[in-house]
Amino acid sequence: MDSPSPPAVARLADLPPGASGVVTAFHGDHADTKRLRELGLVAGTRVRALRWAPLGDPLEIELRGYRLSLRRAEAELVEVRPEA
Repeated sequence: MDSPSPPAVARLADLPPGASGVVTAFHGDHADTKRLRELGLVAGTRVRALRWAPLGDPLEIELRGYRLSLRRAEAELVEVRPEA
């Protein structure tokens, strides 16, 4: 039996620890997403979810060779294409 394929798109906040994805788009206004883009989260960037805090906020991701902690609300603004 084949394992289910990952969804075509998801929010960064929905990636389970250990999963990877590629940034495809942002949701929200320019001011909300400007900081995320300045930190390197731009379309085409590969990210990997590393871990969640015990209460689910913040989360730690890895991108471009460094680790970044984001609030769950910030991660909800980032759309990713999960990788198998």
